[in-house]
Amino acid sequence: MTLDRRKMLALGAGAAVFVTTTAGVASAASVPSDEELARSLGFRSAYARVNGVRLHYVIGGKGAPLLLLPGWPQTWWQYNKILPALARRYRVIVPDLRGMNLSEKPLAGFDKKTMARDVLELTRALGHQSVFVAGHDIGSQVAFSFAANHPTATRKVALLDIAHPDDDYYKLPLLPPPGGFALWWFAFNQVRGLPEQLLAGRFRHLHDWLFDNSLADPASIPDRDRAIYARAYNAPEAIRASNGWYQSFHQDIADLKTYAKIPSPLLAIATDFSYDGFLQKLPSQAIDFRVEKVQSGHWLAEEKPEEVTRLLTDFFA
Repeated sequence: MTLDRRKMLALGAGAAVFVTTTAGVASAASVPSDEELARSLGFRSAYARVNGVRLHYVIGGKGAPLLLLPGWPQTWWQYNKILPALARRYRVIVPDLRGMNLSEKPLAGFDKKTMARDVLELTRALGHQSVFVAGHDIGSQVAFSFAANHPTATRKVALLDIAHPDDDYYKLPLLPPPGGFALWWFAFNQVRGLPEQLLAGRFRHLHDWLFDNSLADPASIPDRDRAIYARAYNAPEAIRASNGWYQSFHQDIADLKTYAKIPSPLLAIATDFSYDGFLQKLPSQAIDFRVEKVQSGHWLAEEKPEEVTRLLTDFFA
């Protein structure tokens, strides 16, 4: 893979049978259930009905509550490399967001403000009045909205590689100049109905393209993990729901304009792609913040798990 190809991607953000005839590629039959996956990490899988939606989550560890929010096109499993270490210090809660994996897939409510309310009510249902919160990709946007809308429930907040949607989204090029890149999936996921027709039962192809073009080391997300994610996104309803996270960007951009500066301490863990953006945006969005750069592609927790674990534990300490 060339460096230019790796630079093409820098951000992402229901089960069905996944079958492929490609040699060496895992099928759904060879992938453990989410319950088994959670147990393999010392966690347990559970469900809760909150804010009118049924959420799946995994939970484990002891200590202060730490909420981790995943992004597109992944699930709670994207944190698998850092969960055991974090669970030694925190009570870690990782939900599948509204529309993701085993969580319910309603027809609406995919704006980040509503999704932040989902996870607030989940933490309250688990007996916590305030939490540490971190998110990646779409989950980072929800984490920002959580801190903005529920400041008394937010001890500290960490954003991994992605900022909250703002007016800059309307300036994204669909046709980049030579040597540039386009976030083409932002436009693709806006189209209603077509992604389900093209990707149902075939989402593994999109996963492979995303990961292979945006990982410095494609082995950082191995075949089994890719099959886990494909299983979660293969069904038409799963694709439709995940597209809702992108189709809500107009509402998210409008909501951002109503938010006061986040009062809770904020850490942005950035890549080369997002570092300058965080430095430009956060002074007007947060009172107490810092930005740390990691030499990684977009998938931070899987590419640089030790570094991400260290940054989070140092910040939340």
